[in-house]
Amino acid sequence: MSILSSFNTGVTGLNAAGSAMGVIGDNIANAGTFGFKGSRAEFQDMLASSLKGIDGGDQMGSGAKLAHITPQFVQGTISRTQNITDIAINGNGFFQVDAPFGKGYTRDGAFHFDKEGFMVNGDGYKVQGFQPDETGKITNKTGSIKLGNTNVAATQTSAVKMSINLDSREKPMKFDPKNPDKTSNFNTSVTVYDSVGTARLVTMYYNKAVDGQWEYHAMADGNDVAGGLPGTMVEQASGKLKFNQKGLLEEATPGLNSFNFNNGAIAGQQIAFDFGKSIKDGGSGNDAATQYGSKSSVARHSQDGSSAATLSSMSFNDDGVLTAVYDNGKQMELGQVAVAKFEDNEGLFKTGKNLFKETRKSGQAAMGKPGADGRGEVLSKSVEQSNVDIANEFIGLMAAQRNFQANTRTITTADQMLQEVLNIKR
Repeated sequence: MSILSSFNTGVTGLNAAGSAMGVIGDNIANAGTFGFKGSRAEFQDMLASSLKGIDGGDQMGSGAKLAHITPQFVQGTISRTQNITDIAINGNGFFQVDAPFGKGYTRDGAFHFDKEGFMVNGDGYKVQGFQPDETGKITNKTGSIKLGNTNVAATQTSAVKMSINLDSREKPMKFDPKNPDKTSNFNTSVTVYDSVGTARLVTMYYNKAVDGQWEYHAMADGNDVAGGLPGTMVEQASGKLKFNQKGLLEEATPGLNSFNFNNGAIAGQQIAFDFGKSIKDGGSGNDAATQYGSKSSVARHSQDGSSAATLSSMSFNDDGVLTAVYDNGKQMELGQVAVAKFEDNEGLFKTGKNLFKETRKSGQAAMGKPGADGRGEVLSKSVEQSNVDIANEFIGLMAAQRNFQANTRTITTADQMLQEVLNIKR
């Protein structure tokens, strides 16, 4: 190799070392960037000539070149936060956002909700996820995650479930609706909701008709009933319960059922009273109302109505499901974060702003739910830090600097040799 060629070889070394410095500098600059994936500079040698042709041996190189800048998709540290919309992926995968150039992919899960209720990243790009259906069940349909209406409509009560025991030792009594407290063996109260979401107190009176048979009467204060007199109980529903000799519910027969609440509620509201599956309906009677020789009591009761409510809080669970909690205790699933998986993560193209886009090398994104088919799990109230190791980058920085200095020596030495050649002629 001539002395002049040594200059070119030294220059390629300077360029390679400078490129390495650029990559390392970018890594260090983004050491605090959420979801950032550091890169590695990869170099190749350059062949100038072979003294023996294709037979190999005695080959002369002409320096080095930057061949690839490969992103390193190792897991970054997961840090806990207090922001409910911060989420992180622990494992393989990316969040998908609706970017100006199309679908963008990111590991940066520092999200928030905009003024329209859409979940967005720091640049306002909408986060994509799986949408709920009319019943609130998460489907496989994807779209932008949105809060929706912060208010939910009232739901009128249509069913009340009762788990009770009626004392078989009680004496039969004839029920008088004008004097229910003194003509019933047992009573309990339950709150129900009318068609406009107003809470109404309904008192259930139970009287023993004969051995093994009971009657129930659902009554409301006249202050809550259309046309009623305050302080006077008005019967709204009734029925009969029949028990066998083992105290198990043999049959439940409904009777009157028409609730006529006032103050704008619809007339004739139907409320079904469920005392469990009776023997006649195919049940064993063990999970229904009973008539044992013990004190009458209510184990529990529940109803399916609710008042109108306003959003009070929301949260992500570790399945990436966004759940809204309303001030009436109701919960509603608003969506589930989708996770994109690629065949070759290193084939993705960086677009800036913590985003990648798919390329032919990466393959198309396969969208799925967190933790499914090799996708990472989603962690709530967490963000993924940069995966850059500052200590390793400083080591690489010093190595690049020494490499750069060594290549300058190649050029200065070649220059001195060239000066010697010129001095020979003089």
